[in-house]
Amino acid sequence: MAESMQGLKRTHRCAELNEANIGENVTVMGWVQKNRNKGGLVFVDVRDRSGLIQIVFEEGVTDEAMLDTAAKLKSEYVVAVAGTVRARQGAVNPNLATGTIEICPSELRILSESETPPFPIEENSKTREELRLKYRFLDLRRPDIQRNLMMRSKVATLTRQFLSEEGFLEIETPFLIKSTPEGARDYLVPSRIHQGSFYALPQSPQIFKQLLMCSGYDRYFQIVKCFRDEDLRADRQPEFTQIDMELSFVDVDDVIDVNERLMAKLFREVLGIEVPLPMPRMTWQEAMDRYGSDKPDIRFGMELVDVTDTVKGCEFAVFRGAIENGGSVRGINAKGQGGMPRKKIDKLVDFAKDYGAKGLAYIAVQEDGTVKSSFAKFMKEEEMSALIEKMDGEKGDLLLFAADKNKVVWSVLGALRLEMARQMEILNKDEYKFVWITEFPLLEWSEEENRFTAMHHPFTMPMEEDIPYLESDPGRVRAKAYDIVLNGNEIGGGSVRIFNQEIQSRMFEVLGFTPEQADEQFGFLLNAFKYGVPPHAGLAYGLDRVVMLMAKQDSIRDVIAFPKIKDASDLMTEAPAAVDKKQLEELGLELAEQ
Repeated sequence: MAESMQGLKRTHRCAELNEANIGENVTVMGWVQKNRNKGGLVFVDVRDRSGLIQIVFEEGVTDEAMLDTAAKLKSEYVVAVAGTVRARQGAVNPNLATGTIEICPSELRILSESETPPFPIEENSKTREELRLKYRFLDLRRPDIQRNLMMRSKVATLTRQFLSEEGFLEIETPFLIKSTPEGARDYLVPSRIHQGSFYALPQSPQIFKQLLMCSGYDRYFQIVKCFRDEDLRADRQPEFTQIDMELSFVDVDDVIDVNERLMAKLFREVLGIEVPLPMPRMTWQEAMDRYGSDKPDIRFGMELVDVTDTVKGCEFAVFRGAIENGGSVRGINAKGQGGMPRKKIDKLVDFAKDYGAKGLAYIAVQEDGTVKSSFAKFMKEEEMSALIEKMDGEKGDLLLFAADKNKVVWSVLGALRLEMARQMEILNKDEYKFVWITEFPLLEWSEEENRFTAMHHPFTMPMEEDIPYLESDPGRVRAKAYDIVLNGNEIGGGSVRIFNQEIQSRMFEVLGFTPEQADEQFGFLLNAFKYGVPPHAGLAYGLDRVVMLMAKQDSIRDVIAFPKIKDASDLMTEAPAAVDKKQLEELGLELAEQ
């Protein structure tokens, strides 16, 4: 039966004890991980967030009533144990932080009993995720999840310390804001007092942090929840956490410098890893040409090779057609994969089609030097030799080619390069490779809206030398924007902001905003800019993603305490849910018939 603590006070967490505590009287409290009853000898592992400690109840040493109680302890009972730390009498457990010690108990209290959990509380659980998330309060007891969340807490604490020491002020911005049309879809909140009107939950604190720069706060940061009602994707959350910052009187190099030092501090103090500074930088164009991605994984080579000039005179219609339509032919060399069976190559063709390819051409150079190819019959011998040479092809290599518009070729080969790296098992989670991607296109053409849209947001500064082309050739204008990429994941991004009213007006015009529309959506920001605005720039990290990579996890759900699933619902609380009709009436809302 459960008892109260009755004046018992915990002296240590379980795994805080070590050989230095031998002979001490201690009190630990936690959950029963395991109970092994050997008849007259009961071993109980007690667990808390620090780890495990073994308690040994033995006939002739332990009080008889306590031994009986210990024998009845079940998994996940909450207990308090007082006793003396001693060296392990049995086998030492080298895999346990407390593997050389145990507690000989003088007192045992059951603080709370437990039903049998629906799954075992253990590391690297094989239980399906849906069940674990339904009982997330139990799943959160797993030591690996607890380590992840403790790491997340440490990252947040160190970030606050570092930015405070760098002169940043932590300032909160509002959650109930005005909806803006650019970017992803907003979550809307109906107003009871202003019926028919809605607040939006912020996708980021962008406008408010720029206003703080106008107000003279110089350096701002915030670890803040943001919300996006985006289309479904397995590893995307409707609410996520940003490390958000903005700085005044700075340019690109200043923002990069402070953030490189922040990352170096986090990796040094959390993981004991020294990040070499300065981090490499690469323009967007170079990243696309070399890796087919603006978030390149530079832990391995297999870079894209442009073979357009090498094949432009050949008879292969796929290559020729792509080049005539203004596209390109590019390839990657998967070293040592020349012996791949045809079935597996066909799977790669299907994979490429998922990324927009019409097909995938290949050359497999066999170990004996012979060549198998999907298009050899359309190539002269010297053309084939020149192509293999251009690709640095050697015996045993598999050369894969895409031919289409550049955008499609980059997308296909960028994804295929990562897929081949996965299949070849050359991605090392213990290796951390950072790279800055700079000089993004300022604008991208939206077929859907038949206009240019901002690649980042409408307040991103164009590179000074490209400003003359804003109206005449918007597609060639580069932005003073930068992303920080880690192991093929964009972990943060930002830009220098427009602080010149004339450039901002021109930007809105290019984006298709009338002056009235711009004023309606962003009037308060534009109004603030009339009263003296400093040059300013900022950056925001996805905290969830940073911690996921640091903790070597495959999903951000494993580093978020209470995540949503793919359809943005919460299996534990069953949100979203229907609300009372009276609540809807108070808000002046009526639901359409489904």
